[in-house]
Amino acid sequence: MPEENGQKPNWERDVLEKVLLASIAEQRKARRWGIFFKSLIFVYLFMIFAVVVEPFSPSSIAKGKAHTAVVNVIGTISEGSDADASRIIKGLRAAAEDEGTKGIILRMNTPGGTPVQAAYVYDEIKRIKQQKPDLPIYAVVSDMCASGGYYIASATDKIFVNRASLIGSIGVIMNGFGFVEAMNKLGIERRLLIAGTHKAILDPFSPVSSEEKTHVQTLLNRVHQQFIEAVRQGRGKRLQDNPDIFSGLVWTGGESIELGLADAIGSIDSVARDVIGSETIVDFTQEEGVIDRLAGRLGTSFGQTLLSAIKTTGKFLY
Repeated sequence: MPEENGQKPNWERDVLEKVLLASIAEQRKARRWGIFFKSLIFVYLFMIFAVVVEPFSPSSIAKGKAHTAVVNVIGTISEGSDADASRIIKGLRAAAEDEGTKGIILRMNTPGGTPVQAAYVYDEIKRIKQQKPDLPIYAVVSDMCASGGYYIASATDKIFVNRASLIGSIGVIMNGFGFVEAMNKLGIERRLLIAGTHKAILDPFSPVSSEEKTHVQTLLNRVHQQFIEAVRQGRGKRLQDNPDIFSGLVWTGGESIELGLADAIGSIDSVARDVIGSETIVDFTQEEGVIDRLAGRLGTSFGQTLLSAIKTTGKFLY
């Protein structure tokens, strides 16, 4: 083949390059489609998994059949916990709206929690009782029903306990530590800048101000009084005239009946069978779904740094 401009023809190389480039492009295209279909299959399998493991709605299982509805109040009553007010309220509403529900039992085993979360549930029980006055709502205590747990239980029609249950602790607490003396002994200097005279109220590394201490004690007393009024409203004349009831003390189940803090000895089964009259028990506790758990964990991991920076010196607890 003749040469052009003193150069050998390179059409073979050009063709080979084009073939190789086309092959690489095709492989990339195939890889993209492979990733797409694998992702699609993963999403499909995940959805099937979520449907399988997701708890069935108790109302759909029990609808039309007479039953006793149970909603758990177990653990510390706080936002984001198993005893989150929103979760308890959803369970109460689902149970109350089910046509087959003959009565609702709150399964209580809690040391208490925040006043706000307890008040949310208390108000919801009162609302349901106003809407459905013939639907009984009872609290059944196993090991413990203290502080915010008792706040919630006092809104129910009756409280059933075990003789060894611990009941009461009607009070409010706000705690912390003081490191001023330790810092002085160690020669540690506290550097604190604030905008607002009382912004560092109850700072554990600064001396306690009598003015701030009085202010916080006033807040505690007000919240305590709200607690007392709620219990008096819920329990009414059943409460004995005993000032120790609101002192923060706790009593056994038997003693709590004598003081009017509880009504009788009973368990979930005995109350369902003998008081409500329906032995069939359906748990209406709202379980967190798979997708919600995953979303919550993602949100938690995202917010860890922020949460660690927003720690307070203390908080009100029932």
